[in-house]
Amino acid sequence: MTELLRVLVIGGTGSFGGRLVRLLAAEPGLTLLVASRSAAKAEAACRSLGGSAEALAFDRDGDVAAQIAAAAPDIVVDAAGPFQAYGGAPYRVAEACISQGVDYLDLADGTDFVAGIGRLDAVARARGVAVLSGVSSFPALTAAAVRHLAQGLDRVETIMAGLAPSPYAGLGPNVTRAVASYAGKPVGLLRDGRPATGRALIETRRRTVAPPGKLPLHSTRFSLVDVPDLRLLPELWPGLRSIWVGAGPVPEILHRALSGLAWLVRIGLLPSLLPLAPLLHAANRRLRWGEHRSGMIVAVTGRNGAGQPVERSWHLLAEGDDGPLIPAMAAAAVIRRRLQGIRPAPGARPATTELELEDYAPLFAGRAIVTGRREVTAETARQPLYRRLLGEAWDRLPAPVRALHDLHGETRVAGQATVDRGTGLLSRLVAAVIGFPAAGSEVPVEVAFQVRDGVETWQRRFAGRRFASTQEEGHGRSEGLVVERFAPVRVGMALVLEGDRLRLVVRRWSLFGLPLPVALAPNGEAWETEAEGRFRFHVEIRHPWTGLIVRYRGSLAPVE
Repeated sequence: MTELLRVLVIGGTGSFGGRLVRLLAAEPGLTLLVASRSAAKAEAACRSLGGSAEALAFDRDGDVAAQIAAAAPDIVVDAAGPFQAYGGAPYRVAEACISQGVDYLDLADGTDFVAGIGRLDAVARARGVAVLSGVSSFPALTAAAVRHLAQGLDRVETIMAGLAPSPYAGLGPNVTRAVASYAGKPVGLLRDGRPATGRALIETRRRTVAPPGKLPLHSTRFSLVDVPDLRLLPELWPGLRSIWVGAGPVPEILHRALSGLAWLVRIGLLPSLLPLAPLLHAANRRLRWGEHRSGMIVAVTGRNGAGQPVERSWHLLAEGDDGPLIPAMAAAAVIRRRLQGIRPAPGARPATTELELEDYAPLFAGRAIVTGRREVTAETARQPLYRRLLGEAWDRLPAPVRALHDLHGETRVAGQATVDRGTGLLSRLVAAVIGFPAAGSEVPVEVAFQVRDGVETWQRRFAGRRFASTQEEGHGRSEGLVVERFAPVRVGMALVLEGDRLRLVVRRWSLFGLPLPVALAPNGEAWETEAEGRFRFHVEIRHPWTGLIVRYRGSLAPVE
């Protein structure tokens, strides 16, 4: 049964509040009150929604209880922030909601703010009001992802999470102020089973967000951030030995510059980056390049029922403007549940146990958002290369493609191909150096595969002419990629499953060990599929400077 609700969003014209309003604007049975200090801004926001919301001037520094009473909402969402700078009375909005008998949510990511909300628990319970803090990616979504990954594990030993926003996400000034407030300063975390201290935006880790079978993000440099997860998640998993959470803004050169400024705070040359927040915000808005994609990774290690070590990771990818909506989705999910008659229990607490990943599914649906899970165990480490990298996407491959890549020891296949060659001098020179086959039709093809120590050697023979390459799993900046070596050229390729085609997409490359820009990488369509029960391949290699180098396509079958 759908409940009729009035939802007041404080900061409803800001970065996160505005996105929450967008997520909820079409919900039946919901009256949205878009609140801003500026009535004109609130009215403009409501007009952009097609008149489906009501504008409200709201001063959170004024008489909050009176303003809430006048608006008569069922739920108040504080999306203003920065919560790290709420001063000596940080919970005045939550307290006003309790006094008015109104449920309260916030999108806070300040550790002290979210962890301290429990001081209101007794009065909230007595009043029958739900007060939830941190209803955002950190810690609501990360906690849900860890619960998902921990299923079937006897214990969770480590947690790592990273958020990689698109360079075009349009972070608001309050987000920049929050980051500037703690950059370079001590951050409490858990390391080797003991409380420890890290330094915000100085400690780094590199990971790749890569849902199985999807085009991954480029390898991302994550820097330690001060978020509630570092304090709250160890309370949910008491046997935890370490936890680390980072953010990976791009372009990376600006990220490194921010880390450099954080070092100035670390060594005492600057007391804080907070005075630089307006400059940092302006730089973030103007210096943008790269892919308009966002991502998130949550990884755990632990032990299964047999006591064996397991590493699991949950990956999320969002294309274009769908990524910036994700931080507001936790609040949207709680409100949607309330519309369905599922009200949070009374009391004040961080929102670490309110939602599961299933609650996000309706919000992800219809948007360019995909998720996937990976698992590494002693057994998966022995799997063939493509099966290991594709993970849960492996079973969706056409049977002949699976059969060809299910390699152990030595295997041979044979068939026919059509070969086209580039005619330019440079393209012919490159083809000759690598040993690509001559042009021809119905060219007999044989491929011998040999697997040794996780490296696959592909010996190809086109009409008696041989050329070879090796393929192996990438590491470091090539994590999650197949790395193929042709003579001095190394190419890192993503395995992307689109329908019944397995595409190989170039994401990195190097020449004589020197990494080079992807824009100058060899490119061209490369895919594998099934037709008439046989493995079919299409490989095209071209380069911006040479044009077509070689194209070969045909079919293969096992040699008995």
